[in-house]
Amino acid sequence: MTAPTKPPHSSPSDPLSGSPGGEHLHTPVIDWFDEHARDLPWRRPEAGPWGVMVSEFMLQQTPVSRVLPVYEQWLARWPRPADLAKDAPGEAVRAWGRLGYPRRALRLHGAAVAITERHGGDVPTDHSQLLALPGIGEYTAAAVASFAYGQRHAVLDTNVRRVFARAVTGVQYPPNATTAAERKLARTLLPQEERTAARWAAASMELGALVCTARNESCHHCPIAAQCAWRLAGKPEHDGPPRRGQTYAGTDRQVRGKLLAVLREAHAPVPQAALDRVWHEPVQRARALDGLVADGLVEPLSGGLYRLPLT
Repeated sequence: MTAPTKPPHSSPSDPLSGSPGGEHLHTPVIDWFDEHARDLPWRRPEAGPWGVMVSEFMLQQTPVSRVLPVYEQWLARWPRPADLAKDAPGEAVRAWGRLGYPRRALRLHGAAVAITERHGGDVPTDHSQLLALPGIGEYTAAAVASFAYGQRHAVLDTNVRRVFARAVTGVQYPPNATTAAERKLARTLLPQEERTAARWAAASMELGALVCTARNESCHHCPIAAQCAWRLAGKPEHDGPPRRGQTYAGTDRQVRGKLLAVLREAHAPVPQAALDRVWHEPVQRARALDGLVADGLVEPLSGGLYRLPLT
C-alpha cells in the first residue's frame, strides 16, 4: 500500500467533500494518517506501480515485518515486471522464502509475464486491465489503481472492513467473507474527488492496522472514536458465526512449507529420499507433495526427482 499525494482537505460546503454519510469521517481519518502513517518502502514515490503491486501480493495474510526484507530483496533483483518475467517461475517461488502461501509467487510471476507481453512492461493504469491480469482479483486491482495511480476505488481489505464494521455498522467484526452490503457501504463512504478517495483508502487501511486492530483496539488513539457506532453502543461482543482461526502446526501447510524449504535451498533436482526426511508421517507428507505438484509449485522429474518449476 502506498500513500497517495496529499489532497487539500474538503469542507462540508465543498462539492468535492464526498458522498453523503462519509464526509464526517474523511477529514479526521486523513489528518490522522498524515501524522501517523508508517514510512514503508512501497509508499515512497520511487516504488512506482510495480513496487505497489509487489507489496499488495506479499501483504495478503502476511504482516509487514515479515514482508519488508523479502520485498526489498525482490525489488533489488526484479525492479521491473520484465525482469521477473525473464526468470523461471521457480525462481519466484525460491525468492518468496517463508512468506507463506507461495502460490502468490507464481501468480505474481504470471502477472509480470502478462504485463510484459500485453502492456510493454508497464503496470496498466486501467482497473479493468489490472483485473484481467492473472492472479489479480478485485481487491488487488482496486488497491493498485488507488495506491499507485491515485484513482477512486473502494479498497476493502480486512483492516478496512473492520473499521467500517465498527465505526459505521456498530459491530465488532465484519463477516468472514466480504459481502455485497460491505461493498455498497464502502462505495457510499468513498469521497468523490479522486485524490481524496485514494488518500481515504490508504488512511482507513492504516487506521485498521495500527489502531482499530482485531484485538486490544486503541480507541483512545482513534480520530473517529467519538463517532464510532460500536464504541457508542458499549462495544457489544461479536455474536455472529465463529471467526476463522489460523492454525499451522501439524497441518498440511506446515508440511508443504518444509518440503518447499528443501527445494528452495537446492539448485539441482532433489531426490525423494531428501524430501521424505522432512516429515515423519508418510501419508500426510505424500498428500502435501501431491498438492504442491498440483498447484504448479513443484515439478516432478523421472527417477524420483523434484525441483522448483522452470516453466
